Amino acid sequence: MPQKRHAVDQIVAKLRKADIELGKGKKVPEICKLPEATEQTYYRWWQKYGGIKPEMAKQLKALEKENARLKKMVAEQALEREILKEAAKGNW
Repeated sequence: MPQKRHAVDQIVAKLRKADIELGKGKKVPEICKLPEATEQTYYRWWQKYGGIKPEMAKQLKALEKENARLKKMVAEQALEREILKEAAKGNW
């Protein structure tokens, strides 16, 4: 079965629908058929995106992207620093 990638907006919408169904008295395995996800995926989504609004989800995604970019920059700077240290040592 091919793996699907869901957008954050889609996940939040599916979690809201699932909350409505939970309020009607359905169980989680029954609800997982609606968003076309496994129970494990449902719980993972709920842990990460449960209770947030779509705007907040977009902000979260943007912050995660920025954080990844900054981590990459720090790693590159540390590597350059080590290279410069090694070059400054020389072969005396």
